[in-house]
Amino acid sequence: MKVIHCADFHLDSRMNTHLTKEQAKERKQELLRTFIRIVDYADRHEVRVILIAGDFFDTRSISAMTRNTVYDAIVNHPGIDFLYLRGNHDNDGFLDKLPEIPENLRLFGSEWTTYNYGKAAITGIELSADNGIDPYSTLTLDPNVYNIVAMHGQLAEYKSSDNIEIIGLDSLRNKSIDYLALGHVHEYRTGQIDARGIYCYCGCPEGRGFDECGEKGFVRLDIDETTRTAHMKFIPVAQRRMYIVPVDVTGAMTTQEAARYMEEELAKLSIPQKSMVRLELVGEVSVDSEISSDFLQDIFSEYFYFEMVVDKTCMLVDYSIYEKDVSLKGEFIRKIMKSDMEDEKKAEVIRCGILALSGEEIEN
Repeated sequence: MKVIHCADFHLDSRMNTHLTKEQAKERKQELLRTFIRIVDYADRHEVRVILIAGDFFDTRSISAMTRNTVYDAIVNHPGIDFLYLRGNHDNDGFLDKLPEIPENLRLFGSEWTTYNYGKAAITGIELSADNGIDPYSTLTLDPNVYNIVAMHGQLAEYKSSDNIEIIGLDSLRNKSIDYLALGHVHEYRTGQIDARGIYCYCGCPEGRGFDECGEKGFVRLDIDETTRTAHMKFIPVAQRRMYIVPVDVTGAMTTQEAARYMEEELAKLSIPQKSMVRLELVGEVSVDSEISSDFLQDIFSEYFYFEMVVDKTCMLVDYSIYEKDVSLKGEFIRKIMKSDMEDEKKAEVIRCGILALSGEEIEN
């Protein structure tokens, strides 16, 4: 038996941070197409169950196109069961608008629900205030089958009485869990629960921001019902990948010099043109340097689907040069140096002051 574990699609997410209106619309559609590609993959590989471990949607106001596309994908694949466990971003905005709940769309609720597949069973619960104080105490599994348990939340060593989204690992040990299918964390992670079972965050199938870099996809489980064991494989599926690229521009004095450093760094990495890239300028540069991150962003704007340039350099000031300088610049620097500001703040104030005195535009 084959099972796909996926989560955190966040369909219909606004996607408007940094992106143009056209790009945001395109990325929303790409997230939806990624779901369809996963369903197509399941169909080709004779997958029996697609388990969605929460945050399938991102908002209550789900567009008709998204709702209809998801509904059609489910009803047109009757041989696949879609097990949908709602997460903290999900609500009834999808289910309430359906003409009917398809037979192969199976849901979970505030009590443990189990779906049996021969010598495999999939059990899940949606964490909420309705679960009571200790939902873990009511979890009972058959130790003679391969047990998948689905939950959505932040895994911790111990459960929290104050935060229902905290999943207590200690409360799940020795419960006959073979595979704990988790959603909520947007990167692939796995680890041991106890001698028998493992936990797994499949991560999100598409990165939406630069806090979601790296490969994104889903997990495929091939379960051997005879031995009640499973082979687990992470399958990358994202249409675009997010990258953060640090570029050391130490010593650069001009925007063009910084651009050359960036060219050299990008040449080493061979990042696909369809990617989304955040270039971070790091290192130490002189307070007299002229490096415009806005102009650099314009220079590299055609390299990738989306890119941004962020200046994280440290300013260096050789104060001895200005110690006896009788100019207005020297007087300004000496006054700042005698102030109570922190050294980092002094360097930034001096940089802005020198730019102003030189007639240059000051970038925030």
